[in-house]
Amino acid sequence: MGIYNLPLQERMLTLETGRLAQQASGAVLVKYGETVVLVAVTISDEPREGIDFFPLTVDYEERLYAVGKIPGGFIKREGRPTEKAILSARLTDRSLRPLFPRELRNSVHVVTTVLSVDQDCPPEILSIIGASAALSISKIPFSGPLGAVVVGLIDGQPIINPTLEQSQNSKLHLVLAGTKDAVMMVEAEASEVTPESIIECLEAGKQEISRIVALQEEMVDLEGIPKMEVAPFEPSSEIRDQVFPVAQERIRQAMVNPDKLQREEHLKQVKQDMLDEYLE
Repeated sequence: MGIYNLPLQERMLTLETGRLAQQASGAVLVKYGETVVLVAVTISDEPREGIDFFPLTVDYEERLYAVGKIPGGFIKREGRPTEKAILSARLTDRSLRPLFPRELRNSVHVVTTVLSVDQDCPPEILSIIGASAALSISKIPFSGPLGAVVVGLIDGQPIINPTLEQSQNSKLHLVLAGTKDAVMMVEAEASEVTPESIIECLEAGKQEISRIVALQEEMVDLEGIPKMEVAPFEPSSEIRDQVFPVAQERIRQAMVNPDKLQREEHLKQVKQDMLDEYLE
């Protein structure tokens, strides 16, 4: 079991491993202020057959007890995911997905469970950090770690992870996720903010993300395990040599069409023609 701490804007960010969800491929308990989330990740042993995409699933589980409530009335169970839960899951998905190998076809499941909520410390940011940390110490191939912050703008100054009161006076709500080298995801809401202010906020956020990434790298050095091998999918050279010269020209002709709908229809027709021609 390991505990890793990082002071972040007068609050302590804590990553803890080895206490919960030990049967998962990787699991991290993330605390920031009074907000606590558990993130667990798993991967299937075998790749899924018959698909040409990476099957990543992110579940963001909200619980009423996280804000001190118990379901009452006629329905005494937790309901279906709220709109906020779905959007929070998408934030995590968009941040993580570019960092997996393109050829990975094993099913990866990321589950974030919100255990406690401090209104000044949004749990959706901890979901991204926890997922990155859990993936980084697991056997799952992942080109992380990455960090995430919220950046506000008050009186022309960037504010990292603003409190609820500060957010009400902020002209900008910017969610930023990235590695130490690149930005992976940006989502923002603003009111008459200059491009220069946006750039300043991005730079301020990247500095804090670098510190969060460094904390996870320390964790990986102490607890990380070797990554599993991913067998790249490569078509046979015979098929490639036959299909590529013909398909390349047809695709080029389709792509020069400026009309999006016609272009998509043309590409579908090219794909179908190639299948009909070479599957006979």
